[in-house]
Amino acid sequence: MRADGTEPGRPVPGGPHPGNVLRDCARDVLEIAEGIRAVSERTATTLSAPDLTAATRRHPRTGLAGCWALLRALTAKPGLGGPAGTTPRSGITRALRLADRARGGANLAALVALTSLRLRIAAVLADHPELARTPGMRLLTRALTADRDEDAVRALRALLRDRTAQRALSGLAPLISELLAVCALLDGRSESGGTPEGGAEAVDLTDQRRRIIATEGSLLGFLRNIEALSTDGRILVQNVRGPDGVVRYVVQAPGTAPGRPRYDAPQDLMGAWRDLRATDSPYTRSLVRALAAHGIPRGAELALIGHSEGGNAVLNLAQDEDFCRTYRVTHAIAVGSPAGDRKPADPRTWIATVTNQYDLVAAPDGHRTEPVAPADPADTTRYHVEYAGPTREFPLCHRLREYIEHLRTLLPVARADLDEALAPYRGPVVRTQAYRLKDHAHPPAGHPFLTLATAPVRTTVGPVDVPVRYYDSAAAHLCFPVDPAAARSLLPGADWLTPSRLGPRALAVLSLHEHRCTTIGPYTEIALSVLVDDLWRPRPYDAVTDLLRRVDLRRTGRYVLSLAVTTEAARVVAQEVWGQPVLRMRAEADLTGREIRARSEDLGLVVEGRLGPGVRCPDADRALYGRRGTGTVRTLVRAHGRLRLHPGAGVRVRLDTAAAEPLAGQLRRLGIDAARPLFVLACPQFMAHRGGGAELAR
Repeated sequence: MRADGTEPGRPVPGGPHPGNVLRDCARDVLEIAEGIRAVSERTATTLSAPDLTAATRRHPRTGLAGCWALLRALTAKPGLGGPAGTTPRSGITRALRLADRARGGANLAALVALTSLRLRIAAVLADHPELARTPGMRLLTRALTADRDEDAVRALRALLRDRTAQRALSGLAPLISELLAVCALLDGRSESGGTPEGGAEAVDLTDQRRRIIATEGSLLGFLRNIEALSTDGRILVQNVRGPDGVVRYVVQAPGTAPGRPRYDAPQDLMGAWRDLRATDSPYTRSLVRALAAHGIPRGAELALIGHSEGGNAVLNLAQDEDFCRTYRVTHAIAVGSPAGDRKPADPRTWIATVTNQYDLVAAPDGHRTEPVAPADPADTTRYHVEYAGPTREFPLCHRLREYIEHLRTLLPVARADLDEALAPYRGPVVRTQAYRLKDHAHPPAGHPFLTLATAPVRTTVGPVDVPVRYYDSAAAHLCFPVDPAAARSLLPGADWLTPSRLGPRALAVLSLHEHRCTTIGPYTEIALSVLVDDLWRPRPYDAVTDLLRRVDLRRTGRYVLSLAVTTEAARVVAQEVWGQPVLRMRAEADLTGREIRARSEDLGLVVEGRLGPGVRCPDADRALYGRRGTGTVRTLVRAHGRLRLHPGAGVRVRLDTAAAEPLAGQLRRLGIDAARPLFVLACPQFMAHRGGGAELAR
């Protein structure tokens, strides 16, 4: 206890908030790192200057000593490091860049920036401790907790260049700007990555999705349209006939969604925050090309509406002088986007922003503790709504569905003001067209393994594209030898469904999945299955010989006894598409290291332990069986990753005494409620696609 009676590590009553103090420190340290990098630039420029070379030739004794001192300042460990320019201008500059890379980029500026990032992470976790459980934060923490700072710099550089890891990092909204600044110091280049590219092509909406698209112009209707686009790289352009009979155009732009694939659209980690710093980005260029393809006449009136990164993009378009000379931008409305002081190119454009104080995307430095300065009453072209929503947990408070509900229930005055401003767009929709945005600079996510033809399947949560694609997942399959009679008692009553025998025992598999990025959103999955024989002609040791066959030619498979998932979308797809017995439960898993952990308080299940030495084995393609009515459903899963076989002695399963059924009862009947697996098949990172369920007459 302190002398004032407070505990160490807790804020002093009436004192500054720890998160604010840490943020201020991080900002100061980052400015120091940028100053060090600027000194490095000037030192390298001086070393390669022609005047210094000429002076050294005239006075070699003092000139060489001066050059040596400058060179030592740049290359000593830790030195100032090489210059940050992207194009080496001389042989000396190129040599300095090579020396910097040989040290792993661990120069003084990078090490100081690393300290700034650690302070920023501590500040974010002080305000939002729930982010500590996210995959992106775990990846970042693992990189920053290396034994030496030089190793941490190398690990962070590799992480920032990994496009798969960027999908996980995209959920860390309050850290992205800091990550980009540190990335520039580590790599010696800006985050822009060259001239942005973009494209757009017209696509058709499915019948189910078209039925939920608004047919009358209104603020909530336009926002619901954006929500229906599912952040899969599409925008919507609608022609609306106003009360005066004039046809006007409404552009509706979604943002990014942590845990969903990027496809080949320009909404990615770097693009989202590049839009804050420059009006020209892949997203804005793609929007311009979509409007050109739509055939909007020059001088037509436009309303631009966007959420998250889409809000950034439409505000940037309103600042683009060439765009505003082509079209008459009457309104630009951003929901859940950082507002800032943005001045439109056309002074007649009406700018509106709606932000939740607890939304880390809209307020990346945390919610304000002081009231916002009131807007200028004389400025009738700006309208800003900032409110404290009931939900503080991120990313829930950033979802567009939450903003729509808040506008409907908590902010009726703001909704009425926005609708009144959009009065020229209140009328019937005469044309609706969706456009898929393209980023030609990068291949689609998961290419070529996940570049597949898909088809929409109707479900109670909307259409789902099948095969379902998993872009970034981790898994651990715990394999237990069990009594065949106990396994048979858990299978359906049909006599043709029998467990496969491996000698005198059957095989049960407890599968743990951490799906960080999928087409149905991120979720955690815990499944119990039993290896079963061919449904028509069971043969001895078919399960062994099937390992030599392609998954689509295998006769055996795993019958799913119980499945627990953490999201409603995953539950509906598992039940309605794959025919598996599924429950929605709270669970969390960390399967990316040698120490694996999975915990579900709702199930009363804990799996933890350390994986021993392992050997590589083929990808875990598999056939899964479920039941729908009186038929059996067969689903094929194809995976691509680095699967390894580990002994199971270091991993243990524990069940609470009041563990939830049906999974707990099945584990106990199989005798594995407190057992150790025979072996574990683990893969810390893989891609997969799971097709639709084929119903069999068995």
